[in-house]
Amino acid sequence: MYNYHVTVWRNKIGKEKLKIGELAELSNLTKRTIDYYTNLGLLKVERSSSNYRYYDHSAIERLHFIENCKNSGMSLEEIKKKLIDEDSEEIDVLELRLKIKGLEKDVSQILDQLGKHDSMNQEYVKKHVSHESLSLIQTLLLLLN
Repeated sequence: MYNYHVTVWRNKIGKEKLKIGELAELSNLTKRTIDYYTNLGLLKVERSSSNYRYYDHSAIERLHFIENCKNSGMSLEEIKKKLIDEDSEEIDVLELRLKIKGLEKDVSQILDQLGKHDSMNQEYVKKHVSHESLSLIQTLLLLLN
């Protein structure tokens, strides 16, 4: 039954959110269990203006993760700590990716300006590159040399 529901879920097009009943059906859990996990903070939920709970499709995988952890003997408190750790690592990775994109932009601007050797361009580089980016660039240059 799980494979059928996952296949149906993966075939859905778009980014629609799931109501608790839909999530219960797709995850093979009861609405009461999902509500309990939500109240414990194990699941993220959005509320509509009419107070309906809407879950992201990733909640299906998260529920299966929770159930697998429970079956291996973990308490819900241990599972919650593990999920918090994973969520914070995910945030850190996203933050790093954003910083790297910013650094790439800064480096490309610097390379464009360094090709032209006048003092006005050097002043532009000083004003538009953050101190953090300069530090990262200097560290990269040290590592490359």
